[in-house]
Amino acid sequence: MPLSVDFPLRAGLLRTAPRRVGKPRSLLSQALAGSALGAILHVAPALATPAPYSTQPPSQEGTSPASASPSKRTAPPNAHPLPAGKQPALSSNGGVSNSEPVTYLADHESYDKTGLFVLQGNVRIWQGGQALRADKVIYDRAAGTITALHHVALTQPDGTIAYTDRAEFSHGMKDDVSSASYARMQGNVKMSSSGMRRSNGRITDFSNAVYTACPVCAQHPERQPIWSLTARNVTQDKDNQNLEFNHAWLRILGFPVFYFPYLPITDPSSDRHSGLLNFDVRPHDHYLGTVLSVPYYWVIDGHQDATFTPLIGTKSGPQLTANYRNRLNNGYLNFTGSVAYDSLRNEPFYNAFGERSYGGKEHGAQAYISSQGEFNLSPHWRVGFNANRATAANYMRDYSVPGYGNDTLNTNAYLEGFGVGSYLRLDTQIYQGLNQGIINNKELPYSLPRFTYDFQGEPDALGGRLTVHTTDFVILRDRGANDQRGELALQWDRPWTNNWGQQWVLTARVDSMVYHATRMHEQPLYEESGSHVSGQVQPTLALKMNWPFLRSFAKGHATQIFEPIVQLIAAPNTGSALHRQLPNEDSFAYEFTDATLFSLNRYMGTDRLDGGLRANVGLHQNWSWNGRSIDMLIGESFIQHPTRGGPAYMMYSGVNHTFSDPVGRIQMTPSRYFDVTARGRFNPYSKHFDYGEGLVSAGLPIFRVMAGYVYEPRTAYYYYYTPRTSRMEHSRVNNPFLGKVSELSGGVTGRWREYSFAYYTRRSIARKQFVANGGTVGYSNDCLTLNIYASRQNTYIGGRRPNVTVGFSVTFNSLGTFGN
Repeated sequence: MPLSVDFPLRAGLLRTAPRRVGKPRSLLSQALAGSALGAILHVAPALATPAPYSTQPPSQEGTSPASASPSKRTAPPNAHPLPAGKQPALSSNGGVSNSEPVTYLADHESYDKTGLFVLQGNVRIWQGGQALRADKVIYDRAAGTITALHHVALTQPDGTIAYTDRAEFSHGMKDDVSSASYARMQGNVKMSSSGMRRSNGRITDFSNAVYTACPVCAQHPERQPIWSLTARNVTQDKDNQNLEFNHAWLRILGFPVFYFPYLPITDPSSDRHSGLLNFDVRPHDHYLGTVLSVPYYWVIDGHQDATFTPLIGTKSGPQLTANYRNRLNNGYLNFTGSVAYDSLRNEPFYNAFGERSYGGKEHGAQAYISSQGEFNLSPHWRVGFNANRATAANYMRDYSVPGYGNDTLNTNAYLEGFGVGSYLRLDTQIYQGLNQGIINNKELPYSLPRFTYDFQGEPDALGGRLTVHTTDFVILRDRGANDQRGELALQWDRPWTNNWGQQWVLTARVDSMVYHATRMHEQPLYEESGSHVSGQVQPTLALKMNWPFLRSFAKGHATQIFEPIVQLIAAPNTGSALHRQLPNEDSFAYEFTDATLFSLNRYMGTDRLDGGLRANVGLHQNWSWNGRSIDMLIGESFIQHPTRGGPAYMMYSGVNHTFSDPVGRIQMTPSRYFDVTARGRFNPYSKHFDYGEGLVSAGLPIFRVMAGYVYEPRTAYYYYYTPRTSRMEHSRVNNPFLGKVSELSGGVTGRWREYSFAYYTRRSIARKQFVANGGTVGYSNDCLTLNIYASRQNTYIGGRRPNVTVGFSVTFNSLGTFGN
């Protein structure tokens, strides 16, 4: 559709009005005033190519002898080269090219009395990846200048389009002067100015510039954008890929809110550019006071970069953080390290057991490292590492180092191999505890090394499939038991379906382990003997049958599945392996839920194994219609030798009687506006639930409510804690393991047009207190994102006291994010 542009002669955002122009397909040249790197101008709509010319790349007929290659876009077939002489030649990067042709199209061409070559009427000029459009172009061969007049539009290969009413090019188009101009660049960035001058094709100066990334209303162009930068002058530096604003004001809805004597920003057309990043200011940090940090980003080359972030706080010493990234052909490296002088001294605190803790060395020179790397050695092998270490957990707390709040920092190095149906991993594991007062680093294990191998074979002559698994390790502790394990597990599965539609699976499995352990009388085993060699071998035979019945209803648009499931498992009655002097490194939890109802072993690892004769039965039902569904499962185990006594975690395991606790699950999605998932385990002997959890979500995208609940009779996190006090009876009284986990969580989210909000809460019903509360409100459009948030944590981690956090962040498109 024909369009036209009305070019105002003053600085400001320009308006669009009806007049036909061509459709430049590349970006604005540095040559034109509008090619300012970061300057955001109000941009005219994309220009339509006038008939009869196609928007496809034209052929090369009619070009100058130095014709462009097929990969270069040239003028349409009837275009002509400029007359011989000092022809300006623009290269694709805005510099000068002596080889690429310059071609043109015009309604009229002539020479005036002074010998000037004049093109008039829908003039278009192409050179390399650039295109110029104007009503009139005057070529002065003697002076080597081109003057473009009226409705001038210049495009560049990077997508920038500049508009002006008059532009004059000279010195091979390295120099350019134009009157009032505006340009649109990548990211919908727009900049207008009252005048522009470009020197040597690299430096462009704009006078009285206006820069914004916000859309301008076509019906009301006089309205101010949400935000803009106005500056006395702006300098675009193509070599350094930045824009430098002098005497600039940040305006919100036209009102000045912040003054910058000098403000450099990155050119929007630059993907990666060295320079200062947005600063971060925190007026009131809980540990550091008022904080200021100004990162510097360094582009080393095409695949490497680094970021340096100095930080200064009023309550503690300075910090310097460095991040290095390297993307290689066969892998990557990512290194983050920080050093600081932490002058804060931690106060003693009481842990969850009521024991007084002083923490570690929390002040003085501190450091932290977090690095990752992975490298492909071949299509089947790769190596990698993750290194995470800190001199003190309190240093991570004080300076908000990422990772604080986790229980441990994990470090490992690994070798992985991938084959057809096989996987191998050899690695090392080292841990550092962060929850001071609960976790003691000397009691944490480290594995040097650990070996894992899995193999799944092809179906054999009997229709079965063999799988092989092993996980072998050497576990060392500074304080506690040391042990080594060798493991081999073989499993053979043979599925078949009979004429009645019953789906059968026959499984034969053998687990075998051999151990060598020392200091077994120490944590976490506390056995009577000091050290010895031991092992176990357990064969298991299982037969499982699923018998699904399927029916359709609602004229075939809905289905129902009714599926009884029966499983019989036979294995030696090993009883509680804990009393057979076997180490335990991976089976500290027993999980009996709907997810493990038909598992051969319900321990989390293989140091402990389910034994004895047992039968598992379940009933599965599913209804599905029009994208909606209801899925249910209920089941129970019948155990010949139930587990009585043994470790405390078996007290509420659900398998303490011949008839186990029933387990069940229900998932309902009756519509896209509502879904619920609930599962649990009910103890018919005590008439209480031993485990339960649920999650429900309801609402529309404009407003949605979520709620969750979890219950367990014990706080399993603290079960293996070793009290440090000699007053054992005091620790037992305050042992949080004996407390229930009964927690309710909920939240609401909403979004309406550009506005959004969210709120969440967690409350411990057992402790009768809130765990956490928080919320956020936000506004977001094409050029601005604003978020305000507040939260309160009531947890005590490493002596960190509960506190309220309030902050905000403002993101200006093309400028960056500011806030705290």
